[in-house]
Amino acid sequence: MGRSIGTQQVANVSDLLAQGGHPLPEVIVSGPGPEFTSGAMDRWAERCAVKLSSIEPGKLGQNCFVESFNGKFRDECLNGHLFWILADARQKFEVWRHDYNQHRPHRSLGQRTPTEFLEEYENRLTERTETLRL
Repeated sequence: MGRSIGTQQVANVSDLLAQGGHPLPEVIVSGPGPEFTSGAMDRWAERCAVKLSSIEPGKLGQNCFVESFNGKFRDECLNGHLFWILADARQKFEVWRHDYNQHRPHRSLGQRTPTEFLEEYENRLTERTETLRL
């Protein structure tokens, strides 16, 4: 359990995020794995007006954002810990994720944390929605 995620799970989690008030992205860029290349994902993306874009096999540099994140995760978390059992790894990943999202400013986000950036983004969406209602 918790080692892989199928297409329907991706669609379900995305739907839950949208229902919780999180806007869906305009585009999802993924590798050529089965989670994003199935008919079920195509139908979900069409229903939700989300464009799916797949990088070419063997061309991971085409998704520089993921490559940058993966490098940070590897250098700061994976290389810095020993993982004794799956529960231990999950706990250490969660501590790192919390720090990454809540406490660390990111240059690409104007020296804001991802949480700060998301809050500002959601506030702008709310303001635009309220302006359109007037």
